Order: sequence, then C-alpha cells, then structure tokens
Amino acid sequence: MRDLLALKESFTEQGILISFNGAFTHSIIEEMGNAIKRYLEGENLGRGAIMDVFAVYIEQTQNVRNYLNRLSFDQPQRNTAIVVIGNVDGAYVVSSGNTIARADVQDLTRRLTEINALDKDGLKKLYKETLRKPRESDAKGAGIGLIDIARRARLPLAWSFREIDQDFSFFSLMVTVMGEDK
Repeated sequence: MRDLLALKESFTEQGILISFNGAFTHSIIEEMGNAIKRYLEGENLGRGAIMDVFAVYIEQTQNVRNYLNRLSFDQPQRNTAIVVIGNVDGAYVVSSGNTIARADVQDLTRRLTEINALDKDGLKKLYKETLRKPRESDAKGAGIGLIDIARRARLPLAWSFREIDQDFSFFSLMVTVMGEDK
C-alpha cells in the first residue's frame, strides 16, 4: 500500500473501475451496489445494461457471502473475498473470488460446466425448472443464482481454482456482462 500511484495505474491499465477486498457484509454489498448503479448511470448506459451489471454483482457477492457464512474458518483471512468490476474492450466484467473447501471444487466445476454448455433457451428452461423444484433443506446454494448470472452474461462464464493448501482452494469467477451491443 506504499505505492498507491502504482496501484492506481495498474487498475487503469486493467480497466478496473471498482474493487473491494475484505469481508462481505450485507451493508457493504448494498452500498457498493448503489455506488455501481450511480457510476453506470453516469456513463449513460441503458437501464437494461445497468440492471444486468448490478444483478450479476449482487448474485456473485451474495453467493460468496452465503458460502463463507456456512463455513467456519479458523483463519480470519479465509472469511474475506474480493469483487472487481472493470470495463474490458467495451464490455463490463464482474469478477469475484473467495476461499472454498477443496471438497466443493468438483461439484462446482460440474455445475459451471453444465451451465456453460447451455444456450440462451436452455438456460431459460433450466432456470424455470429450478424455480419449480422444491429446495432441499441441505442444499448448498448457488443454484438459481449461477443460472441467472449465465443468462445475463454475454460470454460463457470463466472460472479458475487455485490451491491454497490441502483443504482449501481459491475460486475465481469472471462474468462478461455486456458491451456496446447485447
């Protein structure tokens, strides 16, 4: 943090508009969401584009918060996450990252791969089917949210896992929401 100019220049070079690194509380998610909406309105984007970026931001941050709230990490830094919104080649990209149990990597990879394999009609059908299904009491979440994110995305979802140790990995999700035309 000694060289904020270098950090600012790196953000500018990468197209980063807003970033948060820390614990995702409800109030932080809400305040950042309001700031994002105001920023995008100032960019004179259409209402639909603003809502797509905002909805993807909300889904990603709530998924992260809900996941971290279910786990009890013995190290406080594992309860933190990052969200970054940028403008890359005329498209808005919403990225999030958080620690996950390595035991969850395989199921999450399978789910994301299944979602990415669907076209818009397939996503719409899966979304409706998922809404109609009764929610299991032990469900881990990220069901309807990931589908909604994919429906709003302009490109397939991109993700990665980076091993932290034998028990945990860092999960990154990048969603390209929209650009000049949708």
